[in-house]
Amino acid sequence: MNRKINLLELSTQEFVKFLNQNHIRKFYFVYNKKLKKIISSHKLLNPIADFINNDKRDFNFHEGMFFQITKKYDTLQSAFIHRTNRGQAAGGVRFWAYNNVEDFFRDGLRLSKGMTHKNALAGLWWGGGKGVMAQNTNFNIKDPEIRNSIYQEYGEFITSLNGCYVTAEDVGTNVNDMANIFSKTRFTTCIPFNIGGSGNPSIPTARGVVAGMKAALNFLSGDTLKGKTVAIQGTGNVGTPLIKYLFDEKVKKIIACDIFESNVKKLKSEFRNKNLEVHLVDKNDTSILKVDCDILAPCATGAILNSKTIPEIKAKIICGAANNQLEDPIKHDLEIFKRKIIYVPDFLTNRMGIVNCANEQYGYVNDDQFIERHLEQNWNHSIYQTTLKVLSESKKTGKPTGNVAVHLADKLSKENHPIFGHRGEKIIESLIINKWHEKI
Repeated sequence: MNRKINLLELSTQEFVKFLNQNHIRKFYFVYNKKLKKIISSHKLLNPIADFINNDKRDFNFHEGMFFQITKKYDTLQSAFIHRTNRGQAAGGVRFWAYNNVEDFFRDGLRLSKGMTHKNALAGLWWGGGKGVMAQNTNFNIKDPEIRNSIYQEYGEFITSLNGCYVTAEDVGTNVNDMANIFSKTRFTTCIPFNIGGSGNPSIPTARGVVAGMKAALNFLSGDTLKGKTVAIQGTGNVGTPLIKYLFDEKVKKIIACDIFESNVKKLKSEFRNKNLEVHLVDKNDTSILKVDCDILAPCATGAILNSKTIPEIKAKIICGAANNQLEDPIKHDLEIFKRKIIYVPDFLTNRMGIVNCANEQYGYVNDDQFIERHLEQNWNHSIYQTTLKVLSESKKTGKPTGNVAVHLADKLSKENHPIFGHRGEKIIESLIINKWHEKI
């Protein structure tokens, strides 16, 4: 009977039920160098391993993927670890609703790979990883008791991975959630100010997006943001401060949209004296991508730049904070390039969240140059200079910007940590040897 089930087409809640019925609470998929393929902790889950091995779009020799079902509230939690040459895999934990298991896995694969590229381009001695948790609609995830339990169990899960992945804040996760994670593990960043952390990294992330926009405009025409029209998809933690910074740069108009009525009302009140046009839209509404503007800034979820939406884009520049904006990193990168639209890769401009978090352990100083240099125009590895480097190389070689940026990031990401070497890979090997999945 189990063989007839297409696990990838199940909803995440159906998948959790399937796992519970088969007494599987923890499981993994890891890359075996000798066999040159992903192997599963459970034979019953081999169809998923086969899917990953055969995938040519999102799978990129990820070192390991670890999962658990929470003891309470049946929540599917994970840690996707892409590459750890430069250090421990680092990236935030996303708490989101997925249509099915395939969407859940694809998001984790894409996000973790994106963190490898982001961390490498930023010059951080971190590898790439991402946490993904699937919302269970049977429970009210806004209930403090339920939410605290889910995030504390995620902290315990992170501790069990022995430090191969360091988690942080991402979409659907807030500072209080990070405090709950921190209460159960030391392998986390982005914890609250009052317990020694750097708090919400969204503001520096918005500043990084502005730096990318400035570089793209300079490359395109030597122009500035003054007098420009910018369209922003998503006005959450990054989109809202981005609006403020853009008005500070004297943009002419901002057109924005969000799926949450509370965000829309707040923006209309906060920027009532500014030329801001903001709309409440449904989750799958992509009309913002069609508006006539100078710059399009995707700041919501990923995979929104695809064969359906790209032909309708009127902007000359795409530069936003959302992770994995290209549904297909190769195909859609090329489609944008052929339309002569300047695409600034998301993992280049939205680095400031992880930069902010990465420095927590080294303490705090005023006007920290280890943070500010990423936002300056003169530092060779700043967002501004890296954007110019990628755009110039794209123009010189005739290759899409995403291709150029990934090639540069891949090369950097394979440099081993100067002190610990490729330690993350060894940690994963030890977890498998020690039968991690059997320890409940």
